Amino acid sequence: MKERMLNGELYLADDPELIAGRAGAQELLERYNATRDAERDERARLLRELLGEVGEGVVIQPTVRCDYGRYISIGERTFVNYDCVMLDVAPIHIGSACQLATCVQLLTATHPIDPEPRRLGWEYGQPITLGDNVWLGGGVIVCPGVTIGDDTVVGAGAVVTRDLPAGVVAFGNPARVHREIDDRDRVSIPTE
Repeated sequence: MKERMLNGELYLADDPELIAGRAGAQELLERYNATRDAERDERARLLRELLGEVGEGVVIQPTVRCDYGRYISIGERTFVNYDCVMLDVAPIHIGSACQLATCVQLLTATHPIDPEPRRLGWEYGQPITLGDNVWLGGGVIVCPGVTIGDDTVVGAGAVVTRDLPAGVVAFGNPARVHREIDDRDRVSIPTE
C-alpha cells in the first residue's frame, strides 16, 4: 500500500506499514509541538528527524501537523507560522525563502468521487510543489496536485485548486491570478 500511496494510486490507509509510519510521525510531532521557544536546537533536531529534507535556517512555529513527515522537503530560510497542516500522503516540496502564514494547509490527500471505492476506504494523493520565495497568506488552502511558481503571492483565505505561475498575485476562492508582480511592488531595502 505504501508504494501505491507514493505513486499516486488508490490505496488503503489502514495498512499496518502506513499506520506505523503515521504513529512514528505523530510521536515526533507531539515532542516538537511541546517544545519551548528557547529550545530551538531541539526543534531543529526533531525537524531533521521528522522531515525528508530540511534546509538551513528553516523555522516552523508549533503547532504543526502532518501524516508522515518524511515526504516533506523544505528549502533553506523558509518560515512556517503557527498551526500549519501538511497532509503528506504524496510528496510536498516547499522551496527556499518561502513564507507560510498561520493556518496554511497543504493537502495532498484526496478521495475518489466514485462513491463505492470511497465507501470502502480507498484514497490517493497528488503532490504539491511551492517554488522559491512563495508567500502564502493566512488560512490559504493548497489542494492536491497544485504547483505554485517562484515569487508568487497568494492572498489570505485563498483556496488554490489549480497551478499558479511564477511572479503573480493570486487570491480568492478558487484562487485566480489577479496580476503580475511588477514595479509598483518594488520597495527600497533599508541599508541599516
